[in-house]
Amino acid sequence: MVNQLRRALCASVFAFAVVGAAQAADKPVMGVVVKIGGIPWFNAMEAGIKEVGAKDGVDATMIGPTSADPSLQVRAIEDLIAKKVNVIGVVPNDEKALEPVLQKAREAGIKVVVHEGPGIQNKDVDFELASAKGFGEAHAELLAKTMGGKGEYGVFVGSLTVPLHNAWADAAIAYLKVKYPDMKPVGDRYGVAENVDDSRKTALDLISAHPDLHGFLAFGSQGPIGAGRAIEEKGAIGKVFVVGPLSPGQGRKLIKEGAVLGGFMWNPAEAGRVFVRIGKMLAAGQEIKDGMTIEGLGVVHPDQKTHNIITDNLLQINKDTVDKLADLGL
Repeated sequence: MVNQLRRALCASVFAFAVVGAAQAADKPVMGVVVKIGGIPWFNAMEAGIKEVGAKDGVDATMIGPTSADPSLQVRAIEDLIAKKVNVIGVVPNDEKALEPVLQKAREAGIKVVVHEGPGIQNKDVDFELASAKGFGEAHAELLAKTMGGKGEYGVFVGSLTVPLHNAWADAAIAYLKVKYPDMKPVGDRYGVAENVDDSRKTALDLISAHPDLHGFLAFGSQGPIGAGRAIEEKGAIGKVFVVGPLSPGQGRKLIKEGAVLGGFMWNPAEAGRVFVRIGKMLAAGQEIKDGMTIEGLGVVHPDQKTHNIITDNLLQINKDTVDKLADLGL
């Protein structure tokens, strides 16, 4: 009798273990490769990824390279392919550089979700929380009003290959050229806005070299911070103005001092949540249809040709909103 009980107990334990293993195997695995690790914007995105991953039963992690080098993103995606994950997410530094490795991922049966890379071809879905044209023009209009529609301005992007940063810059420059012809960009755009020190040094050089420079359009979360610090050093608060997307927590002091005017952003934590929500849908074979509601995006209208989902979920950053946004952990 004792032996029978033991055998029954062992069988039950074994069955439980098998069921547990099957459940673990059914849990989709997702890796999200971002532009660079260790900066506030992507720290917030990682928090969103972890939050929804834990809530929705997705083994979701973020990989942040040590620098904004496209080759490091390629290497990270290669590693995820080797691990046979179900879904790869990416925020690209260089769309063209990633096309071959993303093609390889899809050929291996891995779903690909992109953010800030609407031009990528080898993807299942790209989602955006702002249109490139609207985002660029909103910043351009804010800077123009502050500068009185006159004077020179500098343009920063994360790098010259970051697709969305350059699309924002294109839209902003084109808008100012038509609507405010007395505003002129100095030189070309500068690929420094993912590094505070590079942004600061470039801003200092431009301010010294161009007496009529009164503004910066800084597309990249570290660009407004570095330019704002340069304006502090030069004693140019109220004379030179910085607008651009930035982490409210990181930029709160500069905004309150007037070294940075502010700008517009979307919530990177929400973008992280959306990555996982869409990844889980794709891993389950669910189709994203026109008119569907996805939490964090709202009602979506996917472009059937490009597989892009473009929404408008902008937040304004200024003296009146920065504390509230920073207190959300952004």
